[in-house]
Amino acid sequence: MHAPYAITSPDGHTLAVIVPSLGFTCIEFVTRVDGQRVSVLDSDPAFLTGSCRPGRSGIPILFPFPNRIRDGQFTHRGKTYEVPPPAWFPQTIHGFCIDRAWQVRESTAHSLTGEFLLSRDAPERRKQWPADARLIVKYSVESGRLRADITIENPDSVPLPWGFGTHPYFTLPLGTGTAEGCIIRAAAAEQWELIQCFPTGQRVPPAPEKDLRPGWKYGTCALDDVYTGLKVVDGVITQSIEDAASRLRMTQRCGPEFRELVLFTPPSRSAICLEPYTCTTDAANLQSRGLDAGWRELAPGEMASLWFEIEVSPMESTR
Repeated sequence: MHAPYAITSPDGHTLAVIVPSLGFTCIEFVTRVDGQRVSVLDSDPAFLTGSCRPGRSGIPILFPFPNRIRDGQFTHRGKTYEVPPPAWFPQTIHGFCIDRAWQVRESTAHSLTGEFLLSRDAPERRKQWPADARLIVKYSVESGRLRADITIENPDSVPLPWGFGTHPYFTLPLGTGTAEGCIIRAAAAEQWELIQCFPTGQRVPPAPEKDLRPGWKYGTCALDDVYTGLKVVDGVITQSIEDAASRLRMTQRCGPEFRELVLFTPPSRSAICLEPYTCTTDAANLQSRGLDAGWRELAPGEMASLWFEIEVSPMESTR
């Protein structure tokens, strides 16, 4: 069994559980709203045994690339890199830290900070990437809210290409309603056109049945789509799930660096994934074609900061 770490809000009403030895995955976020107990994340009950496939519980962390790389190959500054698929999936997907043990840097009653260093924590994968990489994630909780503060560092002497994302599984319904009664909202003006999960490079308006702006009713159709053109308000991008029967709203916020959003309805589960990404699928290869795919680079010694938070509140709240 893998050891979980629990953190609680100062008022004791909110709990999060993180597993550093399994990708620093947050597998539980529970709070109380107007007397209702709300368990926000969907996780496999067997996750702590290590017998489950990575990336299918809680909030998996995707770095240094989210989603797929076509044919497991990309070119950076004139050199081609081969990134083979992981043992648990037939395609190259979701980065290097999702299935590895992280180091715990700091643990308090209300927060937990973990670190993944590519050369130390996945040494055989270091040669698959142009540079070493350090990722630091600090989870903290306050009443009704889970926050992650993220630092990406280049500890190497050569440039580090990267993308970052998360893959949260949100339980539906939030309360006593039904999954089919839940509405998902996001101000996304475009989608990346996909063929067999890979972007063609074209951005198109959302199909009417997949448009999140007026509110998408869960169960209307299956989703595995990459949205872009996200609206930024006061430096924040927002998505939400509304459970009208329970009068509950889950709001996910993040900084403007999270320019893409993947919506995925996992089959045979009463859950939905709202996945904020800093780049689109296969961004390394799209960027090499001259397309703005969100692929980023850190100079030696440089760092980048990101954040996201998840909050549950009454639907009447405008917060």
